Amino acid sequence: MGRRATGKLAKKIEALPSSPGVYKFLDSKKRVIYVGKAKNLKTRVKSYFSGRAGNNRLELLARSVRTVEIVGTASSAEALIFEAALIKNHKPKFNVELKDDKSYPFLKLSVNEDFPRLAVTRRRLNDGAFYYGPYANAKLLKSAVSFMEKVFPLRKCRKLKKKVCLEYHIGSCRGVCEKKITSKVYGKIVDALKKFLEGKKEELITILKKDMKKFSRQKKYESALSAKRQIEALMTVRAFGDAARLPVSGELDELKSILKMDKVPVVIECFDVSNISGQQAVGSMVRFFAGEPDKSGYRKFRIKNVKGIDDYLMIREVVGRRYAMLIKKNEPLPDLVLIDGGKGHLSVAARELKKLGLEKTRVASIAKEHNHLYTLPFARPIKLAPGTRALFLIQRVRDEAHRFAITYHRTLRRKEKFETSLREIKGVGPVREKKLLKCFGGINGIRKAAVKEIQKVGIDKKTAERIKKRLK
Repeated sequence: MGRRATGKLAKKIEALPSSPGVYKFLDSKKRVIYVGKAKNLKTRVKSYFSGRAGNNRLELLARSVRTVEIVGTASSAEALIFEAALIKNHKPKFNVELKDDKSYPFLKLSVNEDFPRLAVTRRRLNDGAFYYGPYANAKLLKSAVSFMEKVFPLRKCRKLKKKVCLEYHIGSCRGVCEKKITSKVYGKIVDALKKFLEGKKEELITILKKDMKKFSRQKKYESALSAKRQIEALMTVRAFGDAARLPVSGELDELKSILKMDKVPVVIECFDVSNISGQQAVGSMVRFFAGEPDKSGYRKFRIKNVKGIDDYLMIREVVGRRYAMLIKKNEPLPDLVLIDGGKGHLSVAARELKKLGLEKTRVASIAKEHNHLYTLPFARPIKLAPGTRALFLIQRVRDEAHRFAITYHRTLRRKEKFETSLREIKGVGPVREKKLLKCFGGINGIRKAAVKEIQKVGIDKKTAERIKKRLK
């Protein structure tokens, strides 16, 4: 009988996902002894511990396994690339090495050329190029190459042409032949592809995220968006290997088309207001960069100039304060201003922007009831069909603005409630309350403090004990 998984190993196997990836078997000394790929990780790994007698080599492998680690991938084709990289790195003793012959294909990256290209070959030559593999599944390799050509757009032609071809126009090449890309920028694409082929996807994504932030700081928004799309493709791709198409991020492009904008709305700022019966009215602004939250750009507003309940006037106040400040500091404006509300909210925000001389800044509003998008100069709302990428993006931005406003509003209400509670304690007035909050940073800090610590603020022992009892 073969070995059945028990104890921690069995629990670990049961917790594995039923999705594609690479699995690594480790022995008692934490050495990688086998690497494999799977379309369904859980089913594949379980098969080694079925308890059936069979292949002696597989039985020996199963008896040697103490734990399993996985690298999740988006498809079987991606798993093929990572499997080869991990086998090369770890050289597991139970993996049967593929022979360097014509049976299996390699990937060749011609770094010996000024502008390297990626190609599939069955001959490994001593020509200075980088070779990856071999890969046992030619069909999956073909799908993987198709994906890589989209994410890492290197030249396809064996010899440089005089003019750009179709590959350039569909985005699969950067136009090397007409020098539309420098050798330095091209080299970065090559380096990124190397990391992917070496199974260093997480490291690659980290580098791309840093590049995206750097381009953002330098206001190179199109370059930042390109990096963002590479990240998204690497993180969410479901196309090569098992699915029919590559889901390229089209949220921003789709939104640009719907609003008939001149450029992609890379930077979106969205406003919302929150109040209960006009009390503790607040405004919020969230900032999205390349379709993702940029929390360093979030802003909170306490409504100062509006009495009672008037959402229109509150929106006017926060929009006016936000962009008056940007003008004063000479900071860049967003590509799109989004308001959580209907046509009336849009009109108020647009008038406020016009007062500031920002009438060219695009502004839109999204109504909760029917997900209608209002924007000038259109008189009628744009009805966004359910499931569209643009609607999904706008809903995420709007919901985040709403969440941020509600959270801020609740914080102020809680603070007001606690401050009132402190003053209700015998021996605590406004002066002592202020000292306590300043010293301990808030109610939670006071609650955690010992009686003796509270006394150090200048409070007698009996009052300190009353404070502790009240906040317990």
